[in-house]
Amino acid sequence: MENRFLTLTDVAETLNISMAQTKALVRSGSLPAVKIGGRGIWRVEASMLEDYIQRMYEQTRESIALVGEEAHSAASDEQED
Repeated sequence: MENRFLTLTDVAETLNISMAQTKALVRSGSLPAVKIGGRGIWRVEASMLEDYIQRMYEQTRESIALVGEEAHSAASDEQED
């Protein structure tokens, strides 16, 4: 059975980012996580990580589309001059 919850180390390895970057994602709320137990150990639900990854794909697509539109607009402006 696959684990429902991941450690921050697991998340960092999955995303190929540093532990500091992972903690920043959790602290900012970009990546939802929960504190478990008396010592407050952070865990990220696997489905939340997948949701985060999908949001990042969508943001990337939107960013690329915007850059493409700006380049097209700039080229059109140059042709009108």
